[in-house]
Amino acid sequence: MTEIKFESPENEPSAFNLYLEGKKIGEMIVEIRDGDMTVFHTEVDPEQEGKGYAAQLLEAMTSYVRAHDLKVVPMCTYVHVQFDRHAEQYEDILSKNGSRF
Repeated sequence: MTEIKFESPENEPSAFNLYLEGKKIGEMIVEIRDGDMTVFHTEVDPEQEGKGYAAQLLEAMTSYVRAHDLKVVPMCTYVHVQFDRHAEQYEDILSKNGSRF
């Protein structure tokens, strides 16, 4: 069973960390500033790719953003592509002030 935790340790980047049976297997690195959440990077362990874990991280991030009335600046390639492919699904949380590729 997977678990996703939003963790923001001191002196380290904030991240949505994905755990499988207690072992960290993925992360989405983010920064929250001035009402925007910039997503810098999404990564899943190579042996776990293709199992939908990146999509789970994306879902956790977008749920968090909506719950906290934030907007997303999708600097991460994966998030950028998903926001473009499913624009209608994410248009409400896409930052108008942030830069995109």
